[in-house]
Amino acid sequence: MGVAVGIDLGTSNSVVAYYQNGEAIALPDSEGRTIHPSMVAFGYGRSVVVGHRAKQQLTYAPENTVFSTKRLLGRRFSDAEVQKMRKRVSWGITEGPHQDPRIRVQGSTYAVPEVSAHILSHMRSIAEEALGKKVDKAVITVPAYFNDQQRQATRAASEIAGLECLRIINEPTAAALAYGYKQQKKQYLAIYDLGGGTFDISILRVEDDFFEVLSTAGDTFLGGDDFDIAITEHLIKQIKQDTGMDLTNRYVARAKIREAAERAKIFLSNQAAFDIDIPNLSRSRNGRTLHLQTQLDRGLFRKLCMPLLQKTFVVVDDALRQAGVSAMQVDSCVLVGGMTRSPLVREVVGKYFNKAPLVDINPDEIVAIGAAIQAHTLSSAASSTVLVDVIPQSLGIRTAGGFVRHLIERNTSIPTEINEVFYPAQHNQTEVRIQVYQGEKNQTEGNTFLGDFVLDGLRPAKRGEIPIRVSFAIDADGIVKVRAKNEETGEETDMLIEASTNLSDAEIASLKFSDD
Repeated sequence: MGVAVGIDLGTSNSVVAYYQNGEAIALPDSEGRTIHPSMVAFGYGRSVVVGHRAKQQLTYAPENTVFSTKRLLGRRFSDAEVQKMRKRVSWGITEGPHQDPRIRVQGSTYAVPEVSAHILSHMRSIAEEALGKKVDKAVITVPAYFNDQQRQATRAASEIAGLECLRIINEPTAAALAYGYKQQKKQYLAIYDLGGGTFDISILRVEDDFFEVLSTAGDTFLGGDDFDIAITEHLIKQIKQDTGMDLTNRYVARAKIREAAERAKIFLSNQAAFDIDIPNLSRSRNGRTLHLQTQLDRGLFRKLCMPLLQKTFVVVDDALRQAGVSAMQVDSCVLVGGMTRSPLVREVVGKYFNKAPLVDINPDEIVAIGAAIQAHTLSSAASSTVLVDVIPQSLGIRTAGGFVRHLIERNTSIPTEINEVFYPAQHNQTEVRIQVYQGEKNQTEGNTFLGDFVLDGLRPAKRGEIPIRVSFAIDADGIVKVRAKNEETGEETDMLIEASTNLSDAEIASLKFSDD
């Protein structure tokens, strides 16, 4: 029998943690590192390296080194976010057979969950080496605002990696668990989670070992990567103004600038200014070599990043409104994610909540630690911790005219189930097609289409004569399931809403990693 760990499958970095001897700790690799780049580098013959070794390849083989793929999980190829990302990376993003984005490197194509599975497998290997035990189960974290498609894609990645996914838990909820576990306090918590690729805010009520999420809100395309991009775009614009050279589509040069931008962002957490020095950055058409030397100070960093931070507080306002809690009622604000190391982030969060944010636990490790606590809770009959989470986005069905009828509202506690009775809209209708959407808009446009299903075998009858009871259920992972029942005959059908963009069971089975 193997043991269960907690894995923070991050956009920029990933962490694995384990609960033992009354506490959860982030597990280090053989070199003592607990934080690992969520990067996968593909070599010839489909060879793969992950983590720090992959990051070493980024500046000299950017076309083979894949990163930030969590932003593609469960999305459609046509999504605006996917198209935006296509323009910024040197490896290929192509359309797959399910209208999903696929990763293309050196003539080979990879499903996004397959790339994520390599990262999960790498985390498991680190844990097994650190613990000296087999690891075969995990609680995996996702952004709170991940929809059903993205959660299913995460489960698919776990299955491909050969890990039993005990639970999918929201990242801010995991952080709250890590902070409040065994504190035996009654308090309102705000979890401000600014990670590499996503931003989430969750408001929780904690009382002893009872953790209740009151509301959650987020942006799955706003994170530390965007701060790197803001600095990178500024430097590329500056280079063009100073030299006339446009490096927008020179991917090796762009990768070097982005790496420097990330280092500048990190150094500015402790220094007032950072000197950027990149020799042999690129070569002009007349053969002149470009050597970039410039400085980024905190004032310029603030100017570049404040628009992104202001976007986070629009989301925070929404979460507080949904929870029915004011900023002044929040007892503690916990910072999560590497981007919250920035003094600028800590300053603006402190001003918003009118209190210094809590930084007691490493913001890069806190989510994995919370996931490890949840893994322990699910594996131990002795644990008394109760965790009540919410659905991040409303669930509804398409009605006539392209409108959406919301059946389960966002921030409803999960697991939950609702029953509705429907009737065929036409005479002699022998089947009913129900299309399921997730989101807050009143029309289908602007919401995420999760999938549809057909209940057939109906007796030909007048319109509105045959009652059909449909039960929509959302489990503790936030995944949608549907049960349809013909009230006239009693026939019942259970089904999982499988998004058209997701891999089939056969595809997942064919991609599973071998044990050797």
